[in-house]
Amino acid sequence: MVIEMSLELEPVPRSSLSDGVFEQLCASILTHRLTPGDTLPSERELATTLQVNRGAIREALKRLSQAGLVEQRHGGGTFVRDYRRSADLSLLPRLLFSPDGEANLPVARSIMEMRAALAPDIARLCAERRSPELLASIDEHVAQLARAFEALPADPSLAAPAARELEPLQLLSLELWDRIVQGADNIAYRLAFNTLRQTYEQIRDALLLPLAKELCAIDRYIELLDAIRHQDGFAAHRAATAIVQLGSGGMNAAFELLEHIHTEDRP
Repeated sequence: MVIEMSLELEPVPRSSLSDGVFEQLCASILTHRLTPGDTLPSERELATTLQVNRGAIREALKRLSQAGLVEQRHGGGTFVRDYRRSADLSLLPRLLFSPDGEANLPVARSIMEMRAALAPDIARLCAERRSPELLASIDEHVAQLARAFEALPADPSLAAPAARELEPLQLLSLELWDRIVQGADNIAYRLAFNTLRQTYEQIRDALLLPLAKELCAIDRYIELLDAIRHQDGFAAHRAATAIVQLGSGGMNAAFELLEHIHTEDRP
């Protein structure tokens, strides 16, 4: 099925021609205006509609192909692929928000579920493989977490002003997990963590209160540090599971509330 040029595409500023083409076509695919199996207009048609040169079109199509969004067939056109089957984790940040800025709750839930699944095994590998130098860095980060926790108000999970006080804990936690991933010495986990962190950064402020119990679980972080220190992979897995389960509980409650609000807002 060939798509008519009715995608509401707009002329692209010349400052970033291929980027602009890529962004518009990518958005059309991710919002399902273009669906798997659809054939994109020819390079000439796209160039005319978007008011760019064909070189910019070719570069954008190449990037779409590399991202797993389209398939270019020699002499046979360019077809939209099912990104659920062909794309990789690098697509997650784009899927998190719609073009109008609304968060995609199922994608956000998927990200948190993946985080909860990966973190314990990353901690286990770190305990088994960490170097003495990395242990010292993890030890220092846990000590900084403890000091930041001591500086919090009495009940950081409730009062709205206290949410700002959680930010140092949040940043230290992210850096601590970066060290733990480093200690795991697993490139697949490292790349997955990089993608999850990039996505997490887009909604970091909104996660402060839902993750408050996890961020404040200093005793659990100390247990995790002790397990890594003694190279006890089983104990590290158990401690990390306890930590992320606290975060998952807060996030699930937040998702349920947001879904309820969205349901009530529907006509």
